Amino acid sequence: MIDKTLSYIFESDSTFKTLGASRTDAMVSANASAFELFIDYPILDFEAFLNKFNYYLPQDIKALSVVEISKEFNIIQSSKIKEYHYLFAHGEKTHPFCASIMTTFRDELDIERMKLGAKLFEGEHYFKSYCSNVKDEGLYHRTILSSEIVENTLYDASFFPRKSYLYKIKAKGFGQNQVRLIMGILAKLGKGEITLDFIKDSLKNDSQVVLDDIASASGLILDSITFDL
Repeated sequence: MIDKTLSYIFESDSTFKTLGASRTDAMVSANASAFELFIDYPILDFEAFLNKFNYYLPQDIKALSVVEISKEFNIIQSSKIKEYHYLFAHGEKTHPFCASIMTTFRDELDIERMKLGAKLFEGEHYFKSYCSNVKDEGLYHRTILSSEIVENTLYDASFFPRKSYLYKIKAKGFGQNQVRLIMGILAKLGKGEITLDFIKDSLKNDSQVVLDDIASASGLILDSITFDL
């Protein structure tokens, strides 16, 4: 939809190309993302461009800002930090309107135990068990800057349950389905199906654990991308 909207704005006046900062699965929300625009003539009025861009974008996308960057900048290779949120509730089934942004685990979860489990992912670990479509040459040693479960005070709606939670995780990069697989294993921990030691073992360099408990995409939110410009 980004390229389609830009084609409409620029018409035949220019040649352009876009490069996205990251990809997300279907049903995953993004509170903030970014793309790089290559164009063959300068945009002289950023505010006017931003207003026109937003006017023609579909209702579920809003551009927040435009920043001029050097030609050497590459949005994919640039050093950046991503923070994901996973919004969830547990126990009683929530209002159907929650389904697009929140996952409800039908079982009662031990949240305090899950908080302990979340902290185990912080630091440098071997995350091969927490990635889909693994390959021998894949990058599986990654450093998680922060990983925690907190009560949700950030997202709200009249139809939300009385209490909900956020799993917040921050790193320079993630493997395919990594956050959803971590959330899936934390849910199993909360249900008492695995132990904290199981998580510790799954992060070791010789781990042969294969996980398939991928949490629903609907609770996952790309909260922010911070670039080192």
